Amino acid sequence: RVVIGQDTRESSGWIADSIAAGLAAGGAAVASAGVITTPGVAYLARKQSFAAGVVISASHNPWTDNGIKVFGGDGYKLSDELELSIEQEIFEMLARVAATSYQPNRGAVTLPGDHGLQEDYEKWLKARISQTNLSGKHIVVDCANGAASQIAPEVFAMLDIKVDFIHHAPNGRNINDNCGALHPEIVAAEVKRRGGDLGVTFDGDADRALFADQHGNVVNGDAVMLMMARDLQSRGELRGNTVVATTMSNMGLEAAFKRSGITMLRAPVGDKYVLEEMRKTGAVLGGEQSGHIIFSQIATTGDGLLTGLIVLDVVARSGKPITELVSDLKVFPQVIKNVRVREKQPLQQIPAVQSCIAIAEQDLRDSGRVVVRYSGTEALARVMIEAESKEKMERHANAIAQAIQAAIGA
Repeated sequence: RVVIGQDTRESSGWIADSIAAGLAAGGAAVASAGVITTPGVAYLARKQSFAAGVVISASHNPWTDNGIKVFGGDGYKLSDELELSIEQEIFEMLARVAATSYQPNRGAVTLPGDHGLQEDYEKWLKARISQTNLSGKHIVVDCANGAASQIAPEVFAMLDIKVDFIHHAPNGRNINDNCGALHPEIVAAEVKRRGGDLGVTFDGDADRALFADQHGNVVNGDAVMLMMARDLQSRGELRGNTVVATTMSNMGLEAAFKRSGITMLRAPVGDKYVLEEMRKTGAVLGGEQSGHIIFSQIATTGDGLLTGLIVLDVVARSGKPITELVSDLKVFPQVIKNVRVREKQPLQQIPAVQSCIAIAEQDLRDSGRVVVRYSGTEALARVMIEAESKEKMERHANAIAQAIQAAIGA
């Protein structure tokens, strides 16, 4: 038994149909959850004892970059090795299809979705804050024209708050299009314009969430982890007083944690790697600056809707606005430069790039950080530098980016 979900009907429905047909031909029983978030499929795979969960989604990318996410029956993402073997099988299958006259049906979706599966997930979400008094709150929610457009209104409808939804009319091509978690300044401006208390913005498949305070300031994943960690710590639930972040989290977060007696561990970028470190160390909280927040005692993956509800819960219980809860987070200046590349050659094999990185690390030493890596989903090299000196930060970031461009730039 396999459960399948998709972020929109219009652009990913025919892919879901094709995969379902292939699975059925191989003897699998296929259940469709229809339009649902990626973490919704992870939850269903675990809760209802499916052998696997499959999601067709653009994630945080444009609709043209639809991809496939697979979860095991335990609700966890697959290992890199297993993912690679599945990917190779898919490429071989595509090669066989290309050699035939087969044309995929891109018309009407034949898997409308079992609404009972969606309701199961929604009820589980609602139970997270069933005792919280949010009366009188006014929030703005950006659904990124993706999976949250269908789920979020039903979940937030049970709360005694005023909710304004924006970007919740997907047409298959407008997912993440100048909206959602990749553009948190949009919801921030709307919160300020509408006089709201809080803004929440999801990405296309709603496995991440970012926020905005009442003044129109963006509150990123680092700030959310700080707020969540302190709340768990105050209730004696932050196991080992440890939080797992990534190499991209700001040095200011580490300093704020230290003031609260909390140890911050760093994992490679990617919520999968954050979760691996959490399981290894027993940490109950982890996440990324980009908005993937993982509560390991509750879920097996980052869940934007869950994060949004828990943040609302903390704000309500504290009686303080989100801006006050993270007011002491002093962010080091940070720059990220993206370089489009024609190939992902190991960076350590490019002498000019390694030389620029070594010079930057030596110059910054204890006053900054250098992280250079490839994007996991795009043909991009990302150069991230933090430093107390903005001039040094920009200079070294430009030098490394130019070296990458000269060597393997597209």
